[in-house]
Amino acid sequence: MMISRRFFWGLTCCHCRLYSQPSLYQFRNFSLWSMKKDPDLESALSRNRRWIVNNQIKNIILRCTNQVAPVKHLQKKFKTLDLQGKALNWLKKYPCCFEVYLENDEYHCRLTKRMMHLVEEEESVKDMQEPVFVQKLAKLLMMSMNQRLNITKLNELKHSFGFPDDYIIRILPKYPDMFRLVNNGWRKSSMEIELLAWSPDLAVSAVEASAQKQGLEPCFSCSLPSSWVKSWQRFQEFNAIPYVSPYLNPRGLEERSKEMEKRIVSIVHELLSLTLWKKLSIVKLGHFKREFALPEKLNVLLLKHPGIFYVSNKYQVYTVLLREAYNGPELVHKDPLVIVKNKFGELMQEGLHEYNQRRYVVNLEKKRKGMNLVKSERRKDGNVEMSDQDDSGDKLGGLFDPEERKRFYKVLFDEGD
Repeated sequence: MMISRRFFWGLTCCHCRLYSQPSLYQFRNFSLWSMKKDPDLESALSRNRRWIVNNQIKNIILRCTNQVAPVKHLQKKFKTLDLQGKALNWLKKYPCCFEVYLENDEYHCRLTKRMMHLVEEEESVKDMQEPVFVQKLAKLLMMSMNQRLNITKLNELKHSFGFPDDYIIRILPKYPDMFRLVNNGWRKSSMEIELLAWSPDLAVSAVEASAQKQGLEPCFSCSLPSSWVKSWQRFQEFNAIPYVSPYLNPRGLEERSKEMEKRIVSIVHELLSLTLWKKLSIVKLGHFKREFALPEKLNVLLLKHPGIFYVSNKYQVYTVLLREAYNGPELVHKDPLVIVKNKFGELMQEGLHEYNQRRYVVNLEKKRKGMNLVKSERRKDGNVEMSDQDDSGDKLGGLFDPEERKRFYKVLFDEGD
């Protein structure tokens, strides 16, 4: 009896420990989802997704021979673009951007004239923005621990910072006094860019530059509603700690100290400030933990500062945005490259609207023919007589029937067709 009781007691204790303590998965899930959703910022993220995909398709086409891509080739790339369905159907949704034509029994795709005009405009802006790219690259290297960054890692974020695809060939040879390529491992994946000249003029963060304009001490701004009382209190306590520049070498700071936390927040803030859209993937940002001395659980630290950062899981990709950079769903200050890219987005939306209108007319025509066929059959059978009132109602296309309208819009806006 004693053995049975002890055995039962042991099982009970194990059961309590198992279910009373949250699992590691539950903890991670909670920590990543604990930030209240902001509809405006979520809208800004969802609006960018179509643009990102079509921009990648545009780049694939431009790299093809004569800037014409077989649709079969684009179909093979769909998996890497995280898309499903037929590439031909996707391309036809954007007739203002992509021109699809049949040649030798095979579909091909090229950019429209309006699209090529925007490509040329974008290249022109990139040429004018070259000094800005040089400053951004220098700032990134100055924030890193050894003034070096791995090229393979940097390439993952080059579009976030607005760098052109050929930034290494375009920039580095022109500035031999500032940058050089280093390859100690004699492998392509181990190539690094090293900063040769430290510039005190560039070692000024966005927070410090804003404070200098206003004649104030550098500090962070909070972009939360006044009703978030506890979050405001925590922010004010954190902001009371003296500002630590992201360009300061962190080796003199104690690990897990308030000053080190201040420095980490400063460096993430500065990195986001250098991007075009003031946002970065947390996973990709985590690839630079060693280079920027970031903590292992970066997401937990970011969630501690909801007044400065906004963390989203839109499309199952954890992204951090700089709150102060947005006014509702719109950027406060738009980079010249963003303005050009917005024109691309407007052209894309124009094409999508044209496609939807065309589908709308086609579906109405199908509906009309279907109804006429039914009327004809009914007249032949002589079972039902159509009244003038019923006939005039059918001219509305049947869209006032809830079930028909639901099926119609499913076909019209279905992403997977």
